[in-house]
Amino acid sequence: MQGSNQTNIDSTPSIDYWQILKNRYGVILLTFLLVFMTAAVITSVIPERYESTSVVQVHPSTIAITPFRGQSAVNPGSQMTAQYLQNEFETIVAPETLKKAAEMAQLPAQWEMEMDVVVNILKGIVETTPRRGTDFIEINVRHASASDAKDIAESVADAYILRRKKTEEGRAKKALAALDNERRLQSDLVQDYRKELTVLIQQYGIPYFDGGSAGNRLGLSEQAMFQSARAKLANFETQADQIKIQIDKLVQLTSEELISYAAGLDLPQNQVTAYANQNRVAVDRMLDLSAQGLGQKHPDMVTMKQRAKGAMEKAHEEVVSLKEVLKTKLDLVEKQVLKMREMVDDRKEDAISLSLKQTNYTQAKEQYEQARGMLREMKFKHSEAEILLKMPRDPITLHETPKKAKKPVFPNFTMNLLLGAGVGLIFGIAIALLLEHLDTSVKSLEDVERYLQVPVLAVIPKDVGVLHKQSGMSPDAEAYRILRTNIEFNRKNPDNNSITVVSGGAGEGKSTTLVNLAYVCAQGGYTTLMIDADLRRPRLHTFFEINNSVGLTNYLTTDLALEDVILQTPVDNLYFMPSGILPADAAGILNSRRMSELLQDVKQRFDLVLVDSPPILGVSDAAVLASEVDLTMVVVQHRKLPRNMLMRVKQAVENVGGQVIGVVLNNVDVRSDSQYQYYTSYYTYYAPSNIEENQKPQAMTAHKSSKSEPKSSSSSDKSNDDLY
Repeated sequence: MQGSNQTNIDSTPSIDYWQILKNRYGVILLTFLLVFMTAAVITSVIPERYESTSVVQVHPSTIAITPFRGQSAVNPGSQMTAQYLQNEFETIVAPETLKKAAEMAQLPAQWEMEMDVVVNILKGIVETTPRRGTDFIEINVRHASASDAKDIAESVADAYILRRKKTEEGRAKKALAALDNERRLQSDLVQDYRKELTVLIQQYGIPYFDGGSAGNRLGLSEQAMFQSARAKLANFETQADQIKIQIDKLVQLTSEELISYAAGLDLPQNQVTAYANQNRVAVDRMLDLSAQGLGQKHPDMVTMKQRAKGAMEKAHEEVVSLKEVLKTKLDLVEKQVLKMREMVDDRKEDAISLSLKQTNYTQAKEQYEQARGMLREMKFKHSEAEILLKMPRDPITLHETPKKAKKPVFPNFTMNLLLGAGVGLIFGIAIALLLEHLDTSVKSLEDVERYLQVPVLAVIPKDVGVLHKQSGMSPDAEAYRILRTNIEFNRKNPDNNSITVVSGGAGEGKSTTLVNLAYVCAQGGYTTLMIDADLRRPRLHTFFEINNSVGLTNYLTTDLALEDVILQTPVDNLYFMPSGILPADAAGILNSRRMSELLQDVKQRFDLVLVDSPPILGVSDAAVLASEVDLTMVVVQHRKLPRNMLMRVKQAVENVGGQVIGVVLNNVDVRSDSQYQYYTSYYTYYAPSNIEENQKPQAMTAHKSSKSEPKSSSSSDKSNDDLY
């Protein structure tokens, strides 16, 4: 135990939840028992329920009808999806299904209820659950009667299967009727298209072959003639353009260029080329003769000149004639262009008329053939649907018939008790933690030192008796020996030997603590005096079975000597001053000069003076005593006094000038509070024997040796009659 008063106020203690549970085990146990018993009672009064189960397998719809071949016969909206199965769950518990089941089981007559009431009851007791990973559905029925549960489960399954069959058959019949109606409409449409096609065949004179291409050959010859005429017209126009270009060239060129150009034209009876060649031969001969040295007047040279001149003149004459030929040819070609243009226009009108006929015929033919093909598909599908509708179908398969239950499934007594136990334990722990949170009482040494900044002098275990009535070997005495030692070391002044023992409220054990402390100090060699200054409810005399008629009040109000009111107890070194007759004004008697003189006198006579006082927060007597004595020791019962009240106790002492030496934490349940176990774990092991007590040295009171004579004289004068 540390003697220092310095404590860190700001430090936050860690929460020991296990310790809280141990401290509050009574609350936890009570809550647990209440909840557990409540669960047991409720379970025992709940009506029993028996369960029967039917297991069915749901198949997708296979009688949905599509109008054409080559498509799936399964309705896309009936695939086995989560939504599909959910719809089936709702169908099983639908009012129509339950109504049919009630009729099959004759429940209205059996239960003597209206059908609507029966259906509402069935909705509350029929439950559907899927089997994971399968298309199976469990139909569970719980009822107070095992036979009724079996009959209802069987009836619900049968009603669901029957309704599913009727629903699919009705849906198929409606689809078949719709298909038959569409088939008749399609047949009428085919007849209309056939009439239109017949009219066109008769009008255009085109024979029709089923699947043939006669209509496709319509107008092909006229189209070819039109294209040929257009090609010829383009050819004539090109020839006319070429002739015009040739004529324009002949007009624009000079004589030499004209002859050269005309010689290159590809025209029949074109002599320009021959005359141009004769002229070129004559000129070449003239050049040869000139090279041979012949003059211009040489006969051969003159002959060649004449021959070249004549050829040129004839070439000019031929060019003039060629122009006339080209003009004549141009006129002929232009006439051909006009005639061919008229022919193209005629062929164009015929081609357009035939093209319109071709379009009308082709469109009528395609409409008729397409409508006839669709009608053929509808007839086939209608026949297929009729056959499919007549085939046996099982959209629902019953895999497990309900059985009569031998024992109820609800309530589950074991499960409810386990649940009640678990909930009770959780609630108990929660309440314990809540109470611990709301509890502001002193729970630990740290609480005392944190809020009061004074040391805890001792931890007194729970249910400690009066030591002088027990054996000196009692382990409980060790706690008071620790208290005695801590008081000795926490006194700053060795002369401060008068101590009052106070508490915040009644019943915290301050009187018992004072008596046991006095006994231990007396055993340790201290001459100890106990003064019962609790003039409200004195108790010290009851511990020693001493008469309380003469004591402190008599001394303070009369001229009695000190020796007349101090009695020696059966314990060596231990003396006692009873309270005496209880006065009307206790505080006034204690707050007197004679009381101060009394305390000063006994301090000189005894090693230790212990003064019992009333609760300091209830009356003013304790505050008066705290101002008169040297030190004040506060007794705090574990988990009783709130922390703020504890602080008021210290403040009340300090307000009158008193000094708090420390706190005694009393009535601690060391068996449940593990934090205190180390204070008492070795009490038994280290408890002193009688021999050790008898051989204890007297050196601890050496500082009081100067006071031994008054004490011995006062004690030796006592007679046996004074002790009792």
